[in-house]
Amino acid sequence: MAERKVRVRFAPSPTGALHIGGVRTALYNYLFARQHGGDLIFRIEDTDSNRFVPGAEEYILESFKWLGIHFDEGVSFGGEHGPYRQSERREIYKKYVQILLDNDKAYIAFDTPEELDAKRAEIANFQYDASTRGMMRNSLTMSKEEVDALIAEGKQYVVRFKIEPNENVHVNDLIRGEVVINSSILDDKVLYKSADELPTYHLANIVDDHLMEVSHVIRGEEWLPSAPLHVLLYRAFGWEDTMPEFAHLPLLLKPEGNGKLSKRDGDRLGFPVFPLEWRPESGEVSSGYRESGYLPEAVINFLALLGWNPGNDQEVMSMDEMIQLFDIHRCSKSGAKFDYKKGIWFNHQYIQLKPNEEIAELFLPVLKEHGVEAPFEKVVTVVGMMKDRVSFIKELWDVCSFFFVAPAEYDEKTVKKRWKEDSAKCMTELAEVIAGIEDFSIEGQEKVVMDWIAEKGYHTGNIMNAFRLTLVGEGKGPHMFDISWVLGKEETLARMKRAVEVLK
Repeated sequence: MAERKVRVRFAPSPTGALHIGGVRTALYNYLFARQHGGDLIFRIEDTDSNRFVPGAEEYILESFKWLGIHFDEGVSFGGEHGPYRQSERREIYKKYVQILLDNDKAYIAFDTPEELDAKRAEIANFQYDASTRGMMRNSLTMSKEEVDALIAEGKQYVVRFKIEPNENVHVNDLIRGEVVINSSILDDKVLYKSADELPTYHLANIVDDHLMEVSHVIRGEEWLPSAPLHVLLYRAFGWEDTMPEFAHLPLLLKPEGNGKLSKRDGDRLGFPVFPLEWRPESGEVSSGYRESGYLPEAVINFLALLGWNPGNDQEVMSMDEMIQLFDIHRCSKSGAKFDYKKGIWFNHQYIQLKPNEEIAELFLPVLKEHGVEAPFEKVVTVVGMMKDRVSFIKELWDVCSFFFVAPAEYDEKTVKKRWKEDSAKCMTELAEVIAGIEDFSIEGQEKVVMDWIAEKGYHTGNIMNAFRLTLVGEGKGPHMFDISWVLGKEETLARMKRAVEVLK
């Protein structure tokens, strides 16, 4: 048989914001598809109409656009295997439900919720399966005439999958190896509900994956218990030869490692669990990685290494490098602790890697918020000097605002420690020296000032500390002549003069 083209899918439900665990699943599918020259399909699983949330689908699409994960076909991308929303595929599913019924692989059940509750009360650990289906109201215990009459009356029903007991079902998992489950522990799952004429996830997922020629199903570990049922469904349809290969990814765990990562963990420890800010109609706003100041490349790199390792010591990787290195077999079987502090570290790394011009563009809105308009070349220069000190672009303001706004006051502690009895006199002298400097480059300033300090026999530290205080207002910042060079001679002298007047 010719080797199949790799086709994978990411199929979220539009029930709210996209959890960061879902983003990682989509990322691994994307890396796998790109590495094998395959396709990534975007499908919307909206068969549960009660849980539909307006705006969720658009939110998911915008998230992937921001993250740089591109789909080849699907909802909003087009393709030959549509429609890609399950709610638009009702007639397709009905056809396949009928095939299962005709082949005695499924049956119609009329049991009401009250009848099922009564049976649960009567039988401990009740499960609707081969041992109990004979005592229930379904097409296996009723005549065809009775069944047809109830359907004609408009009685609601479900279609259940008929699982034969005591059969070992083998699931070959690319991450976990062979998983064997005995069919006796599985219940006769509901595949279709007449109430809304829609299938459940299990049927829709199998039919869609088959018709869309999906070659590999890469999904979260929470779906592993459903995998035997899915294998049996492929077999029931006679599709075993083209059944996709499965890979069940490890869970993302709380930072402490005890249990699955949730939004509450993010709220408790102050990190986002959604890619973008989520504003549901309830009004409770949830923070997002984008709005919190993370760069999309940093989020992708951070997520990629939660549950997968490239087999070397490399941590910072571009998307192209990840595509090249990705190997599904190197995914972990055990859950990955969500080390959110590592995410901050990655953001710092990517700020250093990006060109100063790009960081400056991102910093401009922050300057505007503080009422600052500055020449772009100056912003680029300042960013280049200061970006190694921050993990987020918004933090640049705290470390370099003095480049754009003269100090309105002088830090009390720094004044007490750094402003000596003779500082006012020395700064007045230094201002005269600076006024006479023709070459105001960093090197030009440094030579003249250092020669003056040596000639006068002044203490270098005392002079430079007082000089810093006049320009910055406190004891922070890069090399002094870097600061005065960026400010320019006129602004440097104006700040020195004001400081001497205030502090003398």
